[in-house]
Amino acid sequence: MSLRLTALPLLLLLHFLHSTTVTSKKVCGRPVLPAQLKVDVLQRVYEPGEQLVLSCEQGYISAGGSRKIVCIDQGVWTAPTLKCLPRPCPVPDQILNGRADFDDIVFLSNISYTCNEGYILTGTNSSTCLHNGQWGASPPTCKPVTCGLPKIPQFAKMTYDKKFTGNETEFGFGGKYECLPPLALFGNERAFCAANGSWTEPPKCKFVSCPPPEKIDNGFLTLAVIREHGYKERVKYGCNVDYVLDGPAEIECEKNGQWSRKPACRAPCSIGIKRGRVFYNNKKLWIEDVKPNRLLHAEMVVFYCQDKQKGCGYPEASQCIDGTLETPKCFEEPTWNMYNLKAKSLPSENLC
Repeated sequence: MSLRLTALPLLLLLHFLHSTTVTSKKVCGRPVLPAQLKVDVLQRVYEPGEQLVLSCEQGYISAGGSRKIVCIDQGVWTAPTLKCLPRPCPVPDQILNGRADFDDIVFLSNISYTCNEGYILTGTNSSTCLHNGQWGASPPTCKPVTCGLPKIPQFAKMTYDKKFTGNETEFGFGGKYECLPPLALFGNERAFCAANGSWTEPPKCKFVSCPPPEKIDNGFLTLAVIREHGYKERVKYGCNVDYVLDGPAEIECEKNGQWSRKPACRAPCSIGIKRGRVFYNNKKLWIEDVKPNRLLHAEMVVFYCQDKQKGCGYPEASQCIDGTLETPKCFEEPTWNMYNLKAKSLPSENLC
């Protein structure tokens, strides 16, 4: 009896020591991981030394690092080193007559689609990169705005940019208005199907007339009857003999009811010296040999002046301007004796 009583305290001591050893050993709970990592957790606690295998969440792909974490004696998991990156989607194509805007092309990135002015978006206006590396929606299409036929003003016609059929036109399609003579066009000469689905404002055709054309000095009109003329009508002018037409030979009645710029007839000139030699019409002539002594408006003649320091002559040109021909200031007309007896010593014969 005394032997059994002595053994009981020893058994209690061994049980106490075993319990103390077990309770001092720490275990790991379920691991807390970054959002892109996952693990299949079946237990609530794990003993030190146990391992778990990590993987990437849906939409992410492995980019290196260890897939394992270990429960260590302190009751914590080793830090995960597995690196997971968002799965990429294909680079999206730009859409015809529109644009695709995006900042990135990886999992959960978005594309925003818009159409250019004058086009309507058909389909989705956005798409998201899915976990499988594909875009969630197909690209939309941009269809042109349509218009009916344009209004043709009374007494006008339109020439279209290209042929078309039916009673419907598309954005940007256009043409050119033209009023039937003698009416003038006021407003938009060109028209096109606009982004709002309507044609641009058509012009108006109005009757325009110009007063009878005026006569010009030293000239004439090639008209049988002096009368008013309608828009775009033309008349011609001519000049008398030896007068030169300065300006257009033909003028036109414009839409403001006025004629275009009227020409003028410019008068001829004569060379105003009695003695000397000149260069005219590609010839070097004594003044008495210039027959007739007449230059037409804008023609040139060359005089010869003397360089007194060098004792030789040099040319100086002058132009006929509407009846006026100025003799160069440097020109000195020779005396009768010099001109007739010593002609070879004149500036025109002894050039520098």
